[in-house]
Amino acid sequence: MPGRAIVLPLALGLVLLAAWEWSVRSLGVSPILLPRPGAVISVLTDNVLLLRQHALHTLREALAAIVLSTLFGVLLAFLLSSSRRVRTALMPNLVFFELIPKIALAPLFIIWLGTGGESRLAFAFFLSFFPIAIASTAGLVSTDVSLLRLCRALRASWWQTLTQLRLPYAVPFVFSGLKIGSTMAVIGVIVGEFITGNQGLGYIIMFAASNMESALMLAAMALLCVLGTAVYAAVVLLEMLAARRYGRPQTT
Repeated sequence: MPGRAIVLPLALGLVLLAAWEWSVRSLGVSPILLPRPGAVISVLTDNVLLLRQHALHTLREALAAIVLSTLFGVLLAFLLSSSRRVRTALMPNLVFFELIPKIALAPLFIIWLGTGGESRLAFAFFLSFFPIAIASTAGLVSTDVSLLRLCRALRASWWQTLTQLRLPYAVPFVFSGLKIGSTMAVIGVIVGEFITGNQGLGYIIMFAASNMESALMLAAMALLCVLGTAVYAAVVLLEMLAARRYGRPQTT
């Protein structure tokens, strides 16, 4: 039943929260070490306007990184899928850059771009770009060869082949990469805010940690989870809309 997929996780979450609340109260755990869920909710409601402002700042930078990484990732995928020689030349280099520990490059972006939003955007873009590019390339390359031959036989233009055949085959792959890339973009922005930010949920988390305000830190983390879930849900919704528009062609 569809309702069970919603009710069961919510019920389990409520049980875990109740166990958390009871454990902290009964064991007398210090609120600095582990605050009660009730205290976290209280901090969240008391500072809702402040946290919302910082969450919107994080969301704007994450969305900008997602849009840029999707645009350049799909464009690169078009280039890679256009020729086997191009793939042979570029793909090993992409894999090489993908293997670089991303967090190690954060100081370089700060040196190159400063401590403003540009360095956070570049870092988030760097994290989210590769999954989208690789997945989109796999989708464009996976097009049925017999259908490509049919398009050539019918003298279909490059644009017609791309929009009517290659894109419908690539849509599931593009969104598979986008689901990963969108979460990586949020992570990239948060890491950037840890290092250079004076706004955003990452900044709030670091500020709360430096002042031993565990309840505020957990409240910001909870809001960050909501933000990440909303971004992921938006990608899933876009995937459903794209699937209706670009239904994968069926062979007979």
